[in-house]
Amino acid sequence: SALYVLPPGFVENSCHSRIFWMKLNKLLLQGKFFQLEINDPYAGPILLDEKLASRCGYVLSEDVWGNPVFRASVLGCHVANEADELFSLTVNIKISSFSSMRAAVTYTYPMYCSYSSWASREIVCEENYMEVSVKTDVPAVSNDYTVAWMSALPETQNVAYQLWQLMFVSPSGRKRIMVSDAAKLGYSFNNTLSRVYLRAPYHSNESHISVVSGVNMNMVTSTSMYRQRWLLLLIDTTVSCPVDGISFTDTTLTWTVPSVIPTLVVQESTFLSKNILMGVDDQVIVHPEEKNYLLEHNETHIRITIPIGAEGGKLKSSISGGVYGVIYSIDLFLEHTWTDADWQTTKYTVIKSITTPFMPQIPTVINNTLPEERLFNVAFGHFLSDVSLVAIAIGNVPFTLREAQHQGFKIYETPFSNRTKGFILEVSFDDPYVLKEYVNRNETKYTLLVNYTMSVGPEVTLYYHSAEVECVIADIELPEAVGYCDEENLYLAIPTFGLHQYWNLYLHNKLLNRHIALTNGYLAVTNSTHLILQIPLFAVGIIYEEVSFQKIKARFDVALRKLRTMETLQMFSVSCSFNSSAFIICHPDGTIMISAQMKTVPAIDMSKTKLRDSSCKPREYNEGHAFFKFHVTTCGTSVRFEGDHIIYENEISYEKETLPGQSIPTITRDPDYRLTVLCYYRAKETLVLGAFASDPSTSPPFGSGTMVPRSNIAVYRRIRQALNVVSRVSKDESFVEFYEPNMAILKRPVEPVFLEVELKDESPSTELYLENCWVTRSLDFNSTPRWNITVDG
Repeated sequence: SALYVLPPGFVENSCHSRIFWMKLNKLLLQGKFFQLEINDPYAGPILLDEKLASRCGYVLSEDVWGNPVFRASVLGCHVANEADELFSLTVNIKISSFSSMRAAVTYTYPMYCSYSSWASREIVCEENYMEVSVKTDVPAVSNDYTVAWMSALPETQNVAYQLWQLMFVSPSGRKRIMVSDAAKLGYSFNNTLSRVYLRAPYHSNESHISVVSGVNMNMVTSTSMYRQRWLLLLIDTTVSCPVDGISFTDTTLTWTVPSVIPTLVVQESTFLSKNILMGVDDQVIVHPEEKNYLLEHNETHIRITIPIGAEGGKLKSSISGGVYGVIYSIDLFLEHTWTDADWQTTKYTVIKSITTPFMPQIPTVINNTLPEERLFNVAFGHFLSDVSLVAIAIGNVPFTLREAQHQGFKIYETPFSNRTKGFILEVSFDDPYVLKEYVNRNETKYTLLVNYTMSVGPEVTLYYHSAEVECVIADIELPEAVGYCDEENLYLAIPTFGLHQYWNLYLHNKLLNRHIALTNGYLAVTNSTHLILQIPLFAVGIIYEEVSFQKIKARFDVALRKLRTMETLQMFSVSCSFNSSAFIICHPDGTIMISAQMKTVPAIDMSKTKLRDSSCKPREYNEGHAFFKFHVTTCGTSVRFEGDHIIYENEISYEKETLPGQSIPTITRDPDYRLTVLCYYRAKETLVLGAFASDPSTSPPFGSGTMVPRSNIAVYRRIRQALNVVSRVSKDESFVEFYEPNMAILKRPVEPVFLEVELKDESPSTELYLENCWVTRSLDFNSTPRWNITVDG
């Protein structure tokens, strides 16, 4: 591959303490593959892999923003070292459009660091390795050292001449290996002009975990041994690094590191903390409180607390199990410098990349609807900048954003506090995709059903969220009806707005539709604005508030009820007074009111008219009319059943004036005129809704009444004879033995009555037809109560 000049802004590098720090711009790597090679001054380029990185002191990772980051120790395997002060390392950055890295472009990038302020001992805890370096001129093992180190001394007799060896001590025992063999185990050991260093991987066979102040520490206890003729050098190259110490709350993350690590500080009484620094990425944070970081320490712990979402870290959107949430990441380092009697100065550096667990952040729907503008305004958030709205559904109808805008929906982003954003949706109440429901008396509930489709993160993970927003406003005007009357009808004019959409008209408990109107004899006419009902005075549904002689005060009520709940909202009523000369009204409670007009020649004295019970006289009368009011259980009213109707019947007649003659028959001057009164009630109804005019030619509807004259020659004068008729009750069907006249006869209801009726008239032109027979308690055949035996023959 050819060598090329680096694009501007592609690489940034720095030196912090004793670390090379290089960052690549991810924007220039989009859609590309890259590799790093380490340039060995003697062997040439070596491809960087995980094993090489941990053994040689390299780290290849990403920062929280997704930019590739390369870090290298100045004591790394391929770093050029000038007098332990000047350090250089050259890397090759290979970029290709193919995963096989063919046709790669190679950029060579040299890095330089100067570092001369070495401490007697320096420890670096990186992501993938632990490194300790010590000056070779420090005392080897003090007289106060632990028994474990002293027990290693006899082994020094076997150290090869002029060769370094490593002695590892662990709970399982001691192990001594040559440096060349240690490299095979992932260790790296070497010496420079003035220092010896050991680099070890985490969790090697020679390491072990110990708990220090509640923090798990990965520890490699080792002694580096060197003998040259008269010199036997034992150097403590023990290293210990934290492997946890991270804790989280809903709002913060906390990183805890022990202040004193016993294996690194043998004489704890001489320990003195000199300086504690914290940093983010490769930058030291001099004043942590300015960024809302908290750096605190005591005799046992150093603790760094970072608010989730704080500057320097990154919040990233994520989806877990269909739930939206965020993950916060930050790259921290801690540098602790202390002194003790054995080591003079120790600089202890820990580099830690911290990522929180998934934290659900259920988005909220904020209803900023403007009822006065009839406009839904819905804010949906809060989201990070890596979330975008890609589609929306209104009322379960999907729209792309372009289609939604074309439909008239307004969708736009809005910034929120704490660096989040939301999406505003505006939809008119009158949009056809908005659900509308009539509620309460005069209100409409508008419901906006929204389904959001969001694209989350660079992975373009789809996230779905449903919302339902309601607004109830009083935007419906209840109709007001106008009533009026003419001589024979009542009228109601009702606005048609909302009919059958919000409400219906009900006559009592029955829906007043066209069929009911026609059945009841109403006339219904609709124009562009109103429904006009014409209700005849004696139609079903009329309520008679006041009935007197030749006068009726009638009312008609229609209920306005909600379509679904049947709640009555309004009662439309029209009430008028009418003058009527002849009528019969059958009240729901069984009261019958009759205004009877009798045209006879000669005229009848209306004061002497009566019902079957002669004690039931007219309440009001004049020359041609009589007004009766009675209950169906009084005045000799009879009852019978026909189909599904109960028929109550009475009769208006009058007391006859007779002229005594020389012999039987008796002579009378009264016309033969009787008026039969009928009231029809439905047998299965508990409420009678009205009455009808007395017209025998029509089929009597429910709750109606008729008056039937019983003679078609009543307008003519005629003489009627009182016939000599005798009746007897036989004791059995033989008609041989009869009961005595005026004798009480006891009969059960199911027993037959054997009745004989005989006409004692010798006139050959006279015939006997039996029409009505009844039983009374007295000799007056018009007395009450009475019990029918035969009716109409």
